Amino acid sequence: MTQHIGIVACSAEGAALCYRTICMEGGRDHPEISMHTPPFGDYVRLIDRDDWKGVGELMLASAEKLARNGADFLICPDNTIHQALPYIEERSPLPWLHIARVVGAEAEARGFRRIGLTGTRWLVLSSVYPAEYVRPTDEEREETSRIIMDELVNGVFRPEGVAYFQKVIGRFKEEEGCDAVALCCTEIPLIISDANSPLPVLDSTRLLARAALQRAS
Repeated sequence: MTQHIGIVACSAEGAALCYRTICMEGGRDHPEISMHTPPFGDYVRLIDRDDWKGVGELMLASAEKLARNGADFLICPDNTIHQALPYIEERSPLPWLHIARVVGAEAEARGFRRIGLTGTRWLVLSSVYPAEYVRPTDEEREETSRIIMDELVNGVFRPEGVAYFQKVIGRFKEEEGCDAVALCCTEIPLIISDANSPLPVLDSTRLLARAALQRAS
């Protein structure tokens, strides 16, 4: 029997892309899936206060509800809030697939050696991803985070936002010597892909969905 996937969701667009990828790539007989998310604003208010223990408690509450619903393991299609996972992982009723480990395994499998990191300002300033990943400049960090939080999480996809991410990725390539870019806000793959990126992409959203499919099978 396949395992039941529990999705601890945060923002709608990233969670929806992850869910849809599991369903589409898993085919008509994809694994059973349950998803839970509190109001997005609950997460944002805690993040704005730098209350990562509080963020972890929200994740744990979702985990407990998903466990009661029959899930066998958990995924969270949100890179930023993974920095709260260490606060609650030992108390979790179910095991987690960690998005950064999934991305790292793919990077290693494909032989990438110098990876640029894109995501919210909280994510790129955190230790969710290894220190050797190349971070954006301060200016790039603030603008990419603004695009994510003001536009992408709200389903707004503007050509100017695409162009800015392409510019940042291009600088990773030309000035930092990167050979790949990790898309580590789960909404970024909605506007950036191998088709329009100056560097090969590590799509954290779809990679997590595929890892969940593999584990569930």
